[in-house]
Amino acid sequence: MADASTGRPDLSRRRARRDEEAAIFEAGLAAGLGDARDLPLDTHMHTVRSPDAAQDALLDAYCALSLERGIAELAITDHVDFDPAAPAYAYSTFGERERDVREAAERWAPRGLAVRFGVEVTYERAYEDDIRAWLRAHRHDFVIGSVHSGPASLYEPERVGAFVAGKSLREATAPYFVEVTAAAQSGLFDSIGHLDVVKRWLVPHVMPAALAAQPELYDPALRAMVETGTALEVNASGLRQLPRETYPTAAIVARYLAMGGQAVTIGSDVHQPSWFAFGLGEAYRLARGAGVTSLAFRRGDGRVWVPISAAPDRA
Repeated sequence: MADASTGRPDLSRRRARRDEEAAIFEAGLAAGLGDARDLPLDTHMHTVRSPDAAQDALLDAYCALSLERGIAELAITDHVDFDPAAPAYAYSTFGERERDVREAAERWAPRGLAVRFGVEVTYERAYEDDIRAWLRAHRHDFVIGSVHSGPASLYEPERVGAFVAGKSLREATAPYFVEVTAAAQSGLFDSIGHLDVVKRWLVPHVMPAALAAQPELYDPALRAMVETGTALEVNASGLRQLPRETYPTAAIVARYLAMGGQAVTIGSDVHQPSWFAFGLGEAYRLARGAGVTSLAFRRGDGRVWVPISAAPDRA
């Protein structure tokens, strides 16, 4: 719980969660989840221009690893927040991010690597007008919209247990899914990032299997994505985090496709070089198993389709 005398978060609880996820990551490496290679695209990557990235999360390090692994195209999608209390609010400027990526793109293009200028915007309904105006004024090749857990969130480790106690799963996930659905309805984004990352925040109070048993909870967000043409991201980071599965699973991808959805993206959500492409091959395999044959992407103009049929069955 939070320290009653200071109001500060319980750091020991946060530390324990970090340690558990570090063990999950190490187990994944041993299982081969870190060996992804010969893939066409990673659409979700963070450098030192994001406040939660490691100090060695350098763009050129990712580019070198991409050439080594045969990953042909990257979207650099550093965080931008609009809540002044959030960590990525004014953390880096548009000019700094664009300069980093455009210059890297020029350096690495002669070696056969494509680097795109993206962004991951934290969506909150209260800031939708601000986000809309900012995106209109600041052009990117590719834009992810995501809902994150902020300092005042009900899903922070010291609050989530008390919040979910006695609630149905629908009630426990409603604050999150309402925001994600609104993000999709806004039509502002090329893709919605880590659709059900709420799974991570709920563990151990609610386990991922509970959400898997009630897939109808996803339907409003999925329908909104279909209606607006917003892509569904298959985010591999859940494979190194508490859920130990992608955001979302193949079953939810298949549900989205059955509703008429067509646009799917895949990203590793890397924040440090040691995580590079972790789980990416598995995310591709799961997407193909759900029926995805091409990824939806944007390179600054209209949507393009990147075939994934040639990607290997296993990382």
